[in-house]
Amino acid sequence: MTRPAPIDWNTWDVQYHTAAAHLPSGTRVRVGIGTPDGRIVDDFTWRRGLERLGHHTVDGQYAEVTVRCGDAVLRLVLTNPRPNVLCGLAELVESVPDGYTVHLIVDRLPGAPTDHTVALPEAPDGATDRWDLQVGAQRWRVALSAPATAEPGDGILRLSFAAGTGTHRFSWAPAGGSAEAGSGAEAEARTEADGNAEADGSVDLGFDVDAARRHAESAAIGSSGWLGRAAEGYQRALTWNTVIRTDLARVITPTSRDFVSQARGGFYGTWALHGWDTFFCGLTATWIDHDYARGIYQQMLEQATADGFVPNRVSDERGRTDDRSQPPVGAYTVFKSYLSSGLSDQTRDRRLLTDAYPTLLGWHDWWTRARRGPHGALAWGSDPTDDPKSATVDSTRRESGLDDSPMYDDIQYDPVTHTMNLADVGLNALHAVDGEALAAIAERLGETRTAARLRAEVAETGRRVEEVFWDEEAGHYRNRLGDGSFDVHLAPTSFYPLLAGIPDPARARRLVDTLLVPELLGGSPPLPSVSRSDSGYDRHYMRGRIWGPIAFLVVEGLRRYGLDSHVERIVDELLGIFRFEWEQHSHVHENYFSSPDEDIHPFEARSDFLLSWGNLLAYLAMQQLADPRPGGWRFAHPGQPAELRNLALREGRLSISAGDRLRVSLDGTVLVEADDSVVVADYTRTADTVRTVVHRTGAGAGRLTLGTPPAAGDEVTVLVGERAQPATVPVEAGATVTVDLPPGPDPVPITVTAPTGRPA
Repeated sequence: MTRPAPIDWNTWDVQYHTAAAHLPSGTRVRVGIGTPDGRIVDDFTWRRGLERLGHHTVDGQYAEVTVRCGDAVLRLVLTNPRPNVLCGLAELVESVPDGYTVHLIVDRLPGAPTDHTVALPEAPDGATDRWDLQVGAQRWRVALSAPATAEPGDGILRLSFAAGTGTHRFSWAPAGGSAEAGSGAEAEARTEADGNAEADGSVDLGFDVDAARRHAESAAIGSSGWLGRAAEGYQRALTWNTVIRTDLARVITPTSRDFVSQARGGFYGTWALHGWDTFFCGLTATWIDHDYARGIYQQMLEQATADGFVPNRVSDERGRTDDRSQPPVGAYTVFKSYLSSGLSDQTRDRRLLTDAYPTLLGWHDWWTRARRGPHGALAWGSDPTDDPKSATVDSTRRESGLDDSPMYDDIQYDPVTHTMNLADVGLNALHAVDGEALAAIAERLGETRTAARLRAEVAETGRRVEEVFWDEEAGHYRNRLGDGSFDVHLAPTSFYPLLAGIPDPARARRLVDTLLVPELLGGSPPLPSVSRSDSGYDRHYMRGRIWGPIAFLVVEGLRRYGLDSHVERIVDELLGIFRFEWEQHSHVHENYFSSPDEDIHPFEARSDFLLSWGNLLAYLAMQQLADPRPGGWRFAHPGQPAELRNLALREGRLSISAGDRLRVSLDGTVLVEADDSVVVADYTRTADTVRTVVHRTGAGAGRLTLGTPPAAGDEVTVLVGERAQPATVPVEAGATVTVDLPPGPDPVPITVTAPTGRPA
């Protein structure tokens, strides 16, 4: 079963932020604001009154949103305290302006059977606070905190509260027995709130909204200090963009409600999924709920074509793009999610790998079959299909994911290869990254021959990248045209060979030194999507904006080479612009300005206000405290006080506090405590062994506290350094041991072993 499952009440109707739908019965309850001129407004979007997003759990047990209509500001809280029961609070905050009212609009969720009409079996006279309603075969008992009048319409029923009252509570419960709720852990987890149930099955309207919020937020990822409230935006960019595909009764997470819904001013009918967008959603969802992440990945993987590639896009209205794919980031993001799901291979979510591996391998191999372009390198392309837009220059651009980048202004389509006449360094490097991650996955799944084949291909790709794309005179990689000349355009994709580990350290430093300058790809803020010196740079969309996916791929490459000073500056600046937009406006943007004087809020600016992959800028900053890497976790102090709480691992909730000292804990149990100058790398924790390699960024000796393995008793064996002898030491209070670190910056390997194991 995918998570979240399509059961019970939720906010997953793509069109409305202020609506709850009961998925089994198709009942929908929309909350709207009545205006002095008689209108009822409930079609809130970021450009029509959506003010601020509150917390939203993955499963929808709690959701909160604030909207504005004229002078009225409405705070809406929706909770699902037990199966099939909806409780809501709708309050006009600040004041109750004259003539503004609150309304509940009951109708049928799009996609529900057409015979699911709304009816009043026994229509009362006048206003009342108790109602019996029927939607299709499902009868509901509705309780209101104040009397409301009913106005039936064509397939809808409007319940209207009287003017002058600011706070309204309501509850919906099945009448005469429970509706079909679904089954499994999610249904069972919706437990009855103490003291809320009444004998008739309705809910006491005194339900504690604040307690519900505290309970929901207690398990949510959180942050403070240098990170500010970035973790809020990180999670809500995903959970508020999770919607129901009513055609298949499937819950999906597109990049943005506004982007995919025509009714909200978007480009599709009611839903759409895009290739690399979805993989980045899956990556950042992992620390919220790894089952949620696995479901997100599967949404796109199951759309792979008969030729074996993951399409650029699939939607209800415009179908699937069988002519083109999108950047191959699937294996890297899935493997990163796997590493994020636990502290060692012993505990990580293996299903993330097994569910994705066959499709990812087929997609990887498709590139070399279908996208050989100039110089034997890979190039973006589009195959001829029945779609008249296929096999065109525009479609090859869209396969790159960088749709209107100046890099592709002057390219031509080659009808023989079905590619651009431009060999792209970014694509070739990403294909190597994809192959390396796939090899690591294959090895863990016992596919050793495939792993060896992939590693050999990655090495060959690395040699080709050096031969074809390195411009010795310029000191960095450049795209190459079919005629052999280097392309004049520069973009952050020239950094992607770092992520693949292709250049030697000296060449990597030269690459960074020549590109991270203010007139090219440095400056403040850094990493515009094309060089600031480019004739096509105009700060609009892919012609100069800052994009989360691009920044993520660049910074991951810089981290691979240990270029920490560059990483720190880039991440700090990008976190600043992310925090400003989230904390001031409740926005997580599709893209961000590359010049502080640019306004990205008008519609013409083309920067969606809540697009999930914008949370990658927050993720980059979180990684400064905790970063899962192939060799193990890296924990470090970011240089400023910060806290990151409740990262969801299979072992429990991981939290990192960086104050006077660095402290890492799992469900409150200390894993690491160290001076702020200590960097803990390659950290793994199995049942009987903890391993890490630490180094200091400051002078002098230091002390490190490590939590012992779960299997440890009163004593453990500790090995510090490569030449030292193991020592048996008593376990201290809190199931920890303290290690004295030698002075100096050299890495120090440390192993702590329970009596059942032996230090390697």
